[in-house]
Amino acid sequence: MAGAATQTTSREGGPAMSLLDFVRGPAIEIAIAIFVGGVLWRLASLLLLPWTSDRSARRADAPHAVVGAFRGFVRHLWPANTYLRASLFSTVNGYVFHVGLAIIVFGLAQHILFLRGLFGFSWPNLPTGVISAASVVTLASLLAALARRMTNPVLRLLSTLDDYFSWLVTFLPVATGLIAVSHLWAPYETLLSVHILAVCLFLIWFPFGKLMHAFLVFLTRSETGIFYSRRGVEI
Repeated sequence: MAGAATQTTSREGGPAMSLLDFVRGPAIEIAIAIFVGGVLWRLASLLLLPWTSDRSARRADAPHAVVGAFRGFVRHLWPANTYLRASLFSTVNGYVFHVGLAIIVFGLAQHILFLRGLFGFSWPNLPTGVISAASVVTLASLLAALARRMTNPVLRLLSTLDDYFSWLVTFLPVATGLIAVSHLWAPYETLLSVHILAVCLFLIWFPFGKLMHAFLVFLTRSETGIFYSRRGVEI
């Protein structure tokens, strides 16, 4: 992350940790630790559950489990024709903000520098204008998703606090990041601190809410694909 905050002085006369120093140091480190530990705990708690043996006879022409898992995952990337009209908006809009988030996270130069510090390698960044455009589109897509959830009677009935809070912690990093890059309303150091705090909140909440579907979707769809292919179901 770029920028540095001016050091303040504590009552004892020594330099006090600024807000930016705190969020770039202890805050983000704790958030990453909770994120990694929480994701591993959720995956382990699922994978270590007792597995029920499938006693059905395997079709002679059934593909290998790996092939079935791959087919099941790919098949559910797009809704079946029967449900396409009813779910077209949510499907397309979902792809828009997921792709937008990926562009923002992996395309912004400052993010790439941060990830290089974690993993030791980097890649070329995208122009700032592209990131800003992706941020605006992503925010609009997230707002559209929220509006649909609040106005659709079925979705509104099924929605829980988890749904709304998961939306909020996804929206805040994008909004605060766009504001920080635009240098609006406050000093850059303050805007950057607020943005990193929003990212920390996202990381901390991720393993414990519905955002965890980013990992679990690979397991659930693959398991469905294996289940169907073993029985010869066309997917």
